[in-house]
Amino acid sequence: MTLRLINETELAGMLGRTEDAVDATTLAQAREIVDDVRSDSPKDVAFIRHAIRLGDLKNADQPYTVSKKDLKEAYDSLPSNERDALHRISERIKTFATAQRAAIQDIDIPILGGRAGHRVQPVRTAGCYAPGGRYPLPSSVLMTAVTARVAGVTNVWVASPNPAPATLAAAHLANVDGFICVGGAQAIAAMAYGIGVIPAADVIVGPGNRWVTAAKKLVSGRVNIDMLAGPSECLVLADKTANPATVAADLLAQAEHDTDARPILVTTVPEMVDLVNAELTKQLETLPTANVARVAVDRAGFAMVASNMKEAIELVDRIAPEHLEVMTENSKAVSQQLLNYGGLFVGHQSAEVMGDYGAGPNHVLPTGGTGRYTGGLSVFTFLAIRTFMELNASDTNLKAVASDAVTVARVEGLEGHARAAEIRLHLDGSGSSNSGEEQRLTKRQKIDHK
Repeated sequence: MTLRLINETELAGMLGRTEDAVDATTLAQAREIVDDVRSDSPKDVAFIRHAIRLGDLKNADQPYTVSKKDLKEAYDSLPSNERDALHRISERIKTFATAQRAAIQDIDIPILGGRAGHRVQPVRTAGCYAPGGRYPLPSSVLMTAVTARVAGVTNVWVASPNPAPATLAAAHLANVDGFICVGGAQAIAAMAYGIGVIPAADVIVGPGNRWVTAAKKLVSGRVNIDMLAGPSECLVLADKTANPATVAADLLAQAEHDTDARPILVTTVPEMVDLVNAELTKQLETLPTANVARVAVDRAGFAMVASNMKEAIELVDRIAPEHLEVMTENSKAVSQQLLNYGGLFVGHQSAEVMGDYGAGPNHVLPTGGTGRYTGGLSVFTFLAIRTFMELNASDTNLKAVASDAVTVARVEGLEGHARAAEIRLHLDGSGSSNSGEEQRLTKRQKIDHK
């Protein structure tokens, strides 16, 4: 199986499709589950029924949460090298997220008439989803839950179906408040609406299968979500300095995720396509996950040849891949010209897999071209930036602000707005009115008193 070589016309056709992140059938199936769980909230009967039907629970007596004690036991049961690796990854994620959090601060500045600013505040409750299908993904638990903790979220829950010991161990390292051993649309609905002991979340994050994505789409608005994740993508931008074996290895690392995963090569060297395809064929012969990766390469993978680096950069920006590896001469300079991607991996040593396993930046990234307008999961996903202003009648500039508000309100035909601003022109520092009507009332009160 090899990467299919396509031209710009074929690319335009691919990018021109407006396929949703979720197909109509999946969305309809997820809606039935979400509506069922929501209508049953705060009880957990419908949630348990769907969990049993879909194989997450054996019967109604089986607990659907895992205690902190059991999370700790799972952590202790791992070989020491696995525990240590998870711990180191957790610390690297925490370090990067802490630096991100420090990059945005509260502000309080003078404005005409008073002061204004914003406060950066974490949400109270976060729901973090980690897939539990073909492969256990403890890394996704760390990427979501550790980041939520660093953001300052006080109540962090994780959901993952049929969790492996490593997944439970990662939840222990992240010090989660609760772990739900149920997945799919029923888990997303439970975290969105709150059922049984599971609290209603303010934000739900994390990758999942198409039913998870469909459910996130359905509950969006009720809660904030990070993104609607589609099939994973990795694009390698390569010139003559790239090693075909390394390029192929990185593309296969992506392809083994899922049969719909998309490995992509954009190169300025026509021979590179054949060289990489030869390596793909060779490496697939010994890859244990070849049954998945081979299908992904054949079904969704493709390659493009550009006449020069400028054209190659334009092609990459049009595709806006989830993961973008730059294996070129002067890779840093080339990378600085790129605009659209989820995560950027600069240079021949910066393998995307290092990002997957916690070099620092988060691995939950936008797919399907959405890197054109959004970034990946970060502490900012769990933060709300709330503005405030405090105007003071004793500030001589207040009248100018109020007068402008009166004028524009009447331009817009909103007389109530105009009057609400106009009354501020006649208030003193105590909030009392100095309007003519107020003065007339005061005079009448003095006469009556005499």
